[in-house]
Amino acid sequence: MNDILNKIKDIMESISNLDIDEKIEIINQIRKIIHEYSPFKNEPTDYVLWVKNDKVYANDYNPNAVAPPEMTLLEHSIREDGYTQPIVSWPNNGKFEVIDGFHRNRVGREINDIKNRINNYLPLTIINEIRSNRNDRIAATIRHNRARGKHKVDAMSDIVIELKNRNWTNKRIAKELGMDEEEILRLCQITGLESLFSDNEFSKAWLIGDSVIDDFDEFNGDVTENEKEDFGFRTANTNDENRVFHTYDKWECYKAGFYATKKDGMTEDECKKAYYNVLADEKLFADTLDKIIIEWKHSCEHYLTNKAMNRLAWLGQAAVCYLTGVPSKYSSGWFLLSKSQQNKANKIALEYLNKWLIRHHQEKVDMDTAISVGRQMEIY
Repeated sequence: MNDILNKIKDIMESISNLDIDEKIEIINQIRKIIHEYSPFKNEPTDYVLWVKNDKVYANDYNPNAVAPPEMTLLEHSIREDGYTQPIVSWPNNGKFEVIDGFHRNRVGREINDIKNRINNYLPLTIINEIRSNRNDRIAATIRHNRARGKHKVDAMSDIVIELKNRNWTNKRIAKELGMDEEEILRLCQITGLESLFSDNEFSKAWLIGDSVIDDFDEFNGDVTENEKEDFGFRTANTNDENRVFHTYDKWECYKAGFYATKKDGMTEDECKKAYYNVLADEKLFADTLDKIIIEWKHSCEHYLTNKAMNRLAWLGQAAVCYLTGVPSKYSSGWFLLSKSQQNKANKIALEYLNKWLIRHHQEKVDMDTAISVGRQMEIY
């Protein structure tokens, strides 16, 4: 054992004269190697690394609030006792999102004497990889806060609503956040959304269709039994925990006239020609999708997380509606394009679908996956 320890000391001596950034990088790598062989490698605290503070950023959902006196005490504690707890984080494209430790992060970034003492670095642990999607990161933040008894009720209600929108049941939220189901119901009541977020499967009785199939006639309540069955098919993929739901009143595409039954001032042929004009112009189509995946936040979340539908078709119809106001009812204008033009349009739509997925920390998809299967295969 002494031989091993002596070798380690020799290694450390060899890096003692390096500049601070190089030294910290090598020490981080050494810790990582030790962690890989450690009997405690499944415990995040077994591997603490130091990261430049400009690579650490706050999450957008933390409901924790620290009063000014407590914040002052935290600053004093870190100044006198040092960092006794690392910041819990999640790596994202070379940076690190704070899961727990937002205020420890602030102290290390904002208090000059502490910032200088730790050379503009912060101590981080990394959350387990299997808990790294947004839902699990939110749950981890809440658990840390509730374990300390620190969370804001109004912010907690927003968190619960987000998890409900992401298709988590009351039972799962209760388990993951350490609540009982009555508390979840109370938090939903705070926002006035109790009826929307009952513990039933998400309602299929949307006022308008939920997926891109056939034509998008506006739903008026007067339907046959066959249409009801078809309407149920439109809400496919309700059990995917990564699926995000928004009610139609939040859909930007709906407000733009996506589901209207006609376009005032335009004939049917002119509406179909609008599809050709937009989709055949590769630069125009691409530039429009670039705007849609940013500006139509709720619509994109609702539709582009639905793996059971033709997402390329929705993007094409969305682009036409965004530019011209022509509703998806006239999507048969797609067939005015040549086969070559259709293929190019599909490739552009796939490119922007994957741009959106990557930005939202989801895996890229290929053409077949984007188009999906079954009755929802019809393109545009």
